[in-house]
Amino acid sequence: MDTGNTAWVLVSSALVLLMTPGLAFFYGGMVRAKSVLNMLMMNFICIAVVTVAWVLYGWSVSFGNAGDAHGNGFWGTFAQWGLHGIGTGIGGNDHLALYGSSGVPVFAVVCFQLMFAVITPALISGAIADRTRFVGWAVYVAAWASLVYFPIAHWVFSPNGFIYARLHVMDFAGGTAVEINSGAAALACALVVGKRIGFRKDPMRPHNVPFVMLGAALLWFGWFGFNAGSALIAGGQASVVFLNTQIAGCTAVFGWLAAEKLQHGTFTTIGAASGAVAGLVAITASCGSVSPTGALFVGLIAGFVCCYAVNLKHRFDFDDSLDVVGVHLVGGIVGTLLIGLLAAPGEVAGFSNGARAGLFYGGGVDQLLDQAAAAGIVFAYSFVVSFALAKLVHKTVGLRVSTEEEIVGVDQTEHAETAYDWGGLAGTLHRRDYVV
Repeated sequence: MDTGNTAWVLVSSALVLLMTPGLAFFYGGMVRAKSVLNMLMMNFICIAVVTVAWVLYGWSVSFGNAGDAHGNGFWGTFAQWGLHGIGTGIGGNDHLALYGSSGVPVFAVVCFQLMFAVITPALISGAIADRTRFVGWAVYVAAWASLVYFPIAHWVFSPNGFIYARLHVMDFAGGTAVEINSGAAALACALVVGKRIGFRKDPMRPHNVPFVMLGAALLWFGWFGFNAGSALIAGGQASVVFLNTQIAGCTAVFGWLAAEKLQHGTFTTIGAASGAVAGLVAITASCGSVSPTGALFVGLIAGFVCCYAVNLKHRFDFDDSLDVVGVHLVGGIVGTLLIGLLAAPGEVAGFSNGARAGLFYGGGVDQLLDQAAAAGIVFAYSFVVSFALAKLVHKTVGLRVSTEEEIVGVDQTEHAETAYDWGGLAGTLHRRDYVV
């Protein structure tokens, strides 16, 4: 066992876990005050639901036959249910007790990949904020993780997944499996659940911008584990990926603010935070295949494009409450496609997955076409299945609260709580409250 690599993977796992509470604050600050607790709960429940599913069968479906050269490229196995038989060859799996050449225990990789599975459905929640029934959401998360995320994770991350092994698509940390996947599902859920009452008529401004900035900071911090941790080795490749992640987040801020200035004439705090997230989304797929110079362009382009993409909901009249489609779907697609142009494997320390160089580095259009194919496959599968699951849950358990409950606020109707004691905050001090 390589203790240094193991420590890095375990620390990265904790960093990725922190991203889900960070996302909760990022989204929570952008909703109205009467919905903030519901948004926090929608994110936190993903940690509990997905962890249980991951232990029971999620790892097995996603990675259970990763050591089998002839394994199914579309689906793993149920032979390692309950994490049974990891490292023993049960179920046609010849995993060693250590994960490949990195010298990291398989259980450390189980922890790391679990955190990816946790945050992906949490990303969807922003599209249906202010109007979602909590129980229906929890049921949807369990079903979606089982039928959408786990299979797609196998396609993209498993050594014998068909997107990884047959298309030779470069997706270092989940631009397709996490970002495009969650963005497509967010679009599907927004269409099924429908628009908020007063959409495009009533002001629905963020209730706590400092929360948004706090959430963005936690996401950015955790993203270093998300991307650099995917190397599974504390070495040269992880170092370049770490740097690329930072670079893209920064240039995306410039790209978003420039687009915001062109559209609205101002630079906003929400825009800076959203721009950083857009850049981090885009670099997720490409962080292991572009040079630091390439990362500059990935972030800049993503920030600019995503700022315009958030207007899609007005153009096509769907209510994506917190712009999950504009940031995560579009940002994921941009980052995935830019690999076909900017991939420079020789300039990224330790990079080798059999993929071709990008068009701008003499690689032709083949890699770009494969990247586009992977993005299209993941989008199509995720959207169709996510839409069907949302319809099923909506018709059975119920995915949207009633009109009256939405007007009152989902914090009170779903959780019997309020985030702020307005009476106490607004009250005046009595004489006895002063200390003489």
